[in-house]
Amino acid sequence: MTRIAPFGRALAVAAAASLALTACGGGGDSGTTASAPATDSAAPASSSAPAASKGDGTLTLGTLLPQTGSLAFLGPPEFAGVDLAVKEINDAGGVLGKQVSVSHTDSGDTTTQIASQSVDSLLGKKVDAIIGAASSSVTLSVIDKITGAGVVQFSPANTSVELTTYKDNGLFWRTAPPDLLQGRVLGDLAVADGNDTVAILAMQDSYGVGLADSTEAAVKAGGGEIVEKVIYDPKAADFSADVAKVKAKNPKGIVLVGFDETAKVIQELVKQGLTADKHKWYMVDGNLSNSNYTKFPENTLKGVKGTLPGAASPDAFQKKLLEINSKLTDFSYAPESYDAANLIALAAEAAKSDAGPDIASKLMEVSKGGEKCNDFKSCSELMKAGKDIDYEGVSGPVEFNEAGDPATATIGIYEYGKKNTYPPKAVEYRTGNVAG
Repeated sequence: MTRIAPFGRALAVAAAASLALTACGGGGDSGTTASAPATDSAAPASSSAPAASKGDGTLTLGTLLPQTGSLAFLGPPEFAGVDLAVKEINDAGGVLGKQVSVSHTDSGDTTTQIASQSVDSLLGKKVDAIIGAASSSVTLSVIDKITGAGVVQFSPANTSVELTTYKDNGLFWRTAPPDLLQGRVLGDLAVADGNDTVAILAMQDSYGVGLADSTEAAVKAGGGEIVEKVIYDPKAADFSADVAKVKAKNPKGIVLVGFDETAKVIQELVKQGLTADKHKWYMVDGNLSNSNYTKFPENTLKGVKGTLPGAASPDAFQKKLLEINSKLTDFSYAPESYDAANLIALAAEAAKSDAGPDIASKLMEVSKGGEKCNDFKSCSELMKAGKDIDYEGVSGPVEFNEAGDPATATIGIYEYGKKNTYPPKAVEYRTGNVAG
């Protein structure tokens, strides 16, 4: 029997087939309602962002998603999810009787100023809502500029717990769960695998520290011991000292929380004898995919498990995404991106306004308590008939709490084979309450 995550929260466990997750490239030229991702040329950073539109009757979306940087592998499915939703919305007659437009921009990562420049570009176009970023740290670098302009920021992939209590004027929302749930599943998984001693190697940022903390709490609650917790600089040239601290404690399990630099951490773990066949490794959504892994000798990652927020993308949904971008082999966060765009559109319909604050005021209303529906067309038809709706997304029920976080969510558990290739095999999914 699968051990259920601790903290008294009932987590339903379902066996799952393999989920396609391989990363690929994407992007294109500037556009508005095109079916393939497009990139706006980012305007130079300005000292003061343009004020948001009061609402002009036309819903204008922007995206701030990774085309470059450490999370670029997540960009193509996220762009495709948004574009699929916009296509369906416009095919159904649009929002407020007008076609929805969308402008795509690159979020980059925190090593550049790309996100800030992209946000200036989008605000200059007077967008009503911005879907993104994928990285929590990128969001934290631009959230004040976006919400301060009265624009909704809606992330399909941010998981930092810091964003739950961030002062965002009620304008930041997300379909991805905060890492309290991923950490709980990850920590419980490590203990259930027989690791009564666990070490954590996590990158120094809001995502890394937050996920490390929630994993630590879960391990302890499950009866395990955190024998070492190293918070490292992801830009460091060498991780030998960090790994040496872990080696000194000889843990049974090792949790790795990071991005691209994880490949270097893994090389150091192997060098110091802490291989995956002797110590059980666990990874997270930020480092499950890495092009450097395939360069490792066979079996380097065999048996390594990892967690990724989100349920399996249904086959029919994947087929629709492939019509948007035929090169997709990774569907990570596509459901969350699709749901974000649909929820924004439905909230605008409910508010009878495309202004950011008006949209935000209706997001909770359209996500719970009414007649269930699962796409823009069916939901908008119910609304026109005077019915209250409850949007049930591809990513899950998407019922928001007061913080703008999903109240319940699903975490997938994956396992690598001997080839070290991405995607690893999906072995199960766990759904549960984000907060207790």
